[in-house]
Amino acid sequence: MALPDAAYEPVTVVLDWGTTNFRAFLVKSDGSIVDEKIGDRGIQSVTKGEHARVVSEGLASWRAEYGPLDIVAAGMIGSRNGWIEMPYVPTPAAVGDLAAACRTIELAQGDRLTFLPGLTDPTAFPFPDVMRGEETQLLGAAALIGGGRQLVCMPGTHSKWVRLAGDKVEGFSTFMTGELFDALSRHTILSHAVAEAETFATGSAAFADAVSRATESPATATNLLFSVRAGQLLHGTGAADARAQLSGTLIGLEIAGALAGSPQSEDVCLVGAGKLGTLYRTALESQGLNVQVVDADEAVRGGLSAAARAIWPL
Repeated sequence: MALPDAAYEPVTVVLDWGTTNFRAFLVKSDGSIVDEKIGDRGIQSVTKGEHARVVSEGLASWRAEYGPLDIVAAGMIGSRNGWIEMPYVPTPAAVGDLAAACRTIELAQGDRLTFLPGLTDPTAFPFPDVMRGEETQLLGAAALIGGGRQLVCMPGTHSKWVRLAGDKVEGFSTFMTGELFDALSRHTILSHAVAEAETFATGSAAFADAVSRATESPATATNLLFSVRAGQLLHGTGAADARAQLSGTLIGLEIAGALAGSPQSEDVCLVGAGKLGTLYRTALESQGLNVQVVDADEAVRGGLSAAARAIWPL
């Protein structure tokens, strides 16, 4: 076994293991990245009892160079469908609260793997809200944007809107925007309107108009959605514009719900990347909101590194 370079000591593996992807980062004590491994061995492709083998094989080269590894894992690996089902820590919660609820196991090759818990907001109505995996993004985002109170938007299949105070999560709400878009565009009458277009331009006027209509009149949500089909039938709306309208309507409804009761002048920290991040930024800024963007991958790495330091002070 090769001895590790002193400049890289100590190292920790931060593992973001979700439903479809396995992403591991080898980091120094200051959180900077030494190396990374990204693959498609998400938990949906790993059968029960095979998780330890996947970790062993996936991190073999790092173990050969650095010896037994300290690994901190978050994401759906700690869900009921993952390796070990972890509890949900109630908000308000900070890094230390998550670290206190962790569970550590020893692996056959001497690795030490610690699972992070999820978060729950017991004050949510009508039932407590939950998140698993996104809490690591929050920890990283909190470190990147500094102290004070922040409203954080994390778009995705199940978008999260979070109220932060410093490094403490005060509460959050979940919006099924991404999943609804997929269901409506594939399995309802709206599929006929959008079927011929897989995407649309991020600067689409149809998207911007739909965002505005939805935020101004969220009570007409189902009517606005049907108008996607009506526009295609009676006004010749093209498939790309129809897809943009559907996306803008759903994102606009999400924004309206997330900001209900909040001042319109509130700043928003957007944790996103790629086209989806661009769409949310466009939608938020169209409503007069000041948007600070944090890269989603950078936030995940930073959050897992912060959790690792809290678990194993270096």
